[in-house]
Formats: sequence, C-alpha cells, structure tokens
Amino acid sequence: MPVATVGETATNEVTVTEETIEAFAELSGDENPIHLDDEYAAETMFGGRVAHGIISAAVVSGALAGLSGDIVYLSQELSFEKPVFPGDTVAASVSVIDDLGGDRLAVETTATVPERDERVLSGEAVVLSVPHSDE
Repeated sequence: MPVATVGETATNEVTVTEETIEAFAELSGDENPIHLDDEYAAETMFGGRVAHGIISAAVVSGALAGLSGDIVYLSQELSFEKPVFPGDTVAASVSVIDDLGGDRLAVETTATVPERDERVLSGEAVVLSVPHSDE
C-alpha cells in the first residue's frame, strides 16, 4: 500500500447521539454534568447538553485512518471552536500539507457540523505514513 503524500485528503462523518456521549463518559470517566445532565446543562452558556470535545477529535482520527499507508498518530494541536450537540453530525476532513521527512507528515484537520454550517474544531496533526507490509 502506498504512503500518503502532500495534497492527499480524507474524510469521515459520525452522528453524535446521546448514547455516544454517555458511552464516552463511561469509557473516559469524564462525567461532567454539562455532558450528561439535561437540567444542569440547560443553565449553562450552551443551553443544553454538549458532546465532549474530544469526540469531534475522534472523528478526525477516523479521517486520518483514511489516508494512504499505515497511519500512526504522533501529535495533534486542536482548537475547539463551537459545541457539538446530541444529534449533530460531525464531518471531519484532513489534508496532508507538508512532508516533514522520515515518514512524518503535517496534516491540516477540520471538523464541521454541516447542518449548522459551523466549524467545530480545527488544528494540525503530525502522523507517520508507512507502507503496509504484507507478510
């Protein structure tokens, strides 16, 4: 399998449900009531429950897996720009922007909620892209 190159892109899309949020809270131990308690969350600046920000980052991870080669996530700089609410679909896109040498690539990462036409996350990742060896 070839490796990713500058200019390559990939996408991933996930609908975030209440069950997604609850499962992530259980998995991570992040039981902040802004994610889990309707009454509490209604009184916050968001006016209701919101997904954990890192769920949007996980959708980006899925997009990275769509690049050529075996992809190994090395680092990620993220800016969480808007909330994601239960029922929102998060659409992530990644674009290889630089070859850093040594199989390392810089990748621009973005996640949006298309139905609101809002960017919810942006950043830049560094990944390894190596050929898959069939044994």
